[in-house]
Amino acid sequence: MFVSLVCMLRGVNGEVRKWRPAGADRGFTFLRYNLTLAYHRTNLLVRYGSWSASPNGGPLESLGYKQGHRIDVDIADQTWAEAPSFHDILIFNTGHWWWSSSKFDPIQSPMLFFEKGKPIIPPLLPPEGLDLTLKHMITFANKAMRPNGLKFFSTQSPRHFEGGDWNEGGSCQRDQPLSSEEVKEFFSLDNNGTNTEVRLVNQHLMKALEQSSFRVLNVTHMSEFRADAHPATTGGKKHDDCMHWCLPGPTDAWNDLLAASLAAIQS
Repeated sequence: MFVSLVCMLRGVNGEVRKWRPAGADRGFTFLRYNLTLAYHRTNLLVRYGSWSASPNGGPLESLGYKQGHRIDVDIADQTWAEAPSFHDILIFNTGHWWWSSSKFDPIQSPMLFFEKGKPIIPPLLPPEGLDLTLKHMITFANKAMRPNGLKFFSTQSPRHFEGGDWNEGGSCQRDQPLSSEEVKEFFSLDNNGTNTEVRLVNQHLMKALEQSSFRVLNVTHMSEFRADAHPATTGGKKHDDCMHWCLPGPTDAWNDLLAASLAAIQS
């Protein structure tokens, strides 16, 4: 979405300077309009890092945990913690990493959730940790956001792996969009398939946003049809890339949705 939006704006005016606000991974300022667009990369929204058992013991050690990842559900990741006080518009997204067993193996490197500096006992499962993280980060963003700032939360970007996940030989070689029936088959929670995480995450997200002042950018369903729009074997990876998107492609439509939402707010 970020790259697509940069390309769109550069088509309007090419007077651009690279500049990154605090914590941003990438950023550009469009000089004529004094407009800064930045990408703040954050995998879980909150601070996390490796955790190892203490020789002195502790609550987690007493339960047999030896190592894992410490997830502080109430501390914003430093990559975006200052963003609400700088940007007038924020677009949040999280999800893929919460269901990634390759990143957080439930046995070898589980997610261990902390709140107020202490481990949460009994330990939470990732979906419960996501709920608590969303609760804290929505509250944090509301308090830290600039006056009259706008907050959006983008729903999940779907993946289209067939025949297994990315590390199981899964591929995406289609050259046509899916039909409505194929979309249902791909993403139905009843099938518990490779790509169902998108709807699982959205369930948690929608529940968390019910009483918030965030606006929702629902990019999921329109993108579920586009199994033909991933880099696949041209992505330069050892496996088919069935998660990221080609440009031009669906992310351009996401920005059209953003533009329409902003126009509706102003009208």
